[in-house]
Amino acid sequence: MNSIRQRIERQIFSISGLALNTIDYEQPAGDPGLFGPDSVCWRVHADFPSMLCGGIGALMLQMMHPLALAGVWDHSNFRDDMLGRLRRTSQFIAGTTFAATEDAQGLIVRVRDIHSRITGQSPDGRLYSASDPELLTWVHVAEVSSFLASYMRYCNPDMSDKEQDRYFDEVALVAEALGAENVPRSRRQVENYIDAMRPQLVFDKRTAEVLRLLLNAPSPNRMTRPVGYLMTRAGIDLLPGWAQAMAGQRLSTVHRLLIRSSMHLLVPTLRWSIRNGASHRARRRVRRDPSR
Repeated sequence: MNSIRQRIERQIFSISGLALNTIDYEQPAGDPGLFGPDSVCWRVHADFPSMLCGGIGALMLQMMHPLALAGVWDHSNFRDDMLGRLRRTSQFIAGTTFAATEDAQGLIVRVRDIHSRITGQSPDGRLYSASDPELLTWVHVAEVSSFLASYMRYCNPDMSDKEQDRYFDEVALVAEALGAENVPRSRRQVENYIDAMRPQLVFDKRTAEVLRLLLNAPSPNRMTRPVGYLMTRAGIDLLPGWAQAMAGQRLSTVHRLLIRSSMHLLVPTLRWSIRNGASHRARRRVRRDPSR
């Protein structure tokens, strides 16, 4: 049984940021990182199935902003390496949440440096910059709202309003460190912000291409292919109804029930298999006495 668990775990890690193997989550001993194990974001981000599903939904929502899409379209190789992009995003989230303080801050500095070089002009003639505080806020909110929506759907539907507010308040730290401004820090603020942003969002040929690539992203191996297929559909299901309608992806009641019931069957196995994820390694680091 243990060998089966380890095999599944290795396959899961192959599609996560841990595949990049550039962060030691177990060093230095005693370092709590930016948030620590008692934070809500540790709890939310530790649930790998929710995070994978939420990350897919987040990417689709982010790309509905023409300037966010332009930056990725012009400066990323996502069309040839969608899995690599998902891994790098996964690493940034896991690293800023669970890595030791110096490593987490180093990730933020590195991303800020990358953003400083991403500038250009969108097809509608507007100039864009990945360092634009307003654009950073959109990318952040689309991301964390999708993470939380996924967590509440597939892990803890009874999460209190207070804990939801605390989650958004905590993760705003990373967005602001990247340069975002006026970051929403509560559930109500996030809802109002997304509503206010809707007139700026579009779904055009390039957005459709991102969706096509996402839905057809290659899996690392045959074992992960069915999981990837289900996760991408569950990610689309996480989108608000108006966003699904814009993307031409409005799901029937039967299709939604099939996706969600399949996810509820799958996620216990994924959780059972993961015993050495970023959050597990980070907890071992925090528990160790730094004097030894």
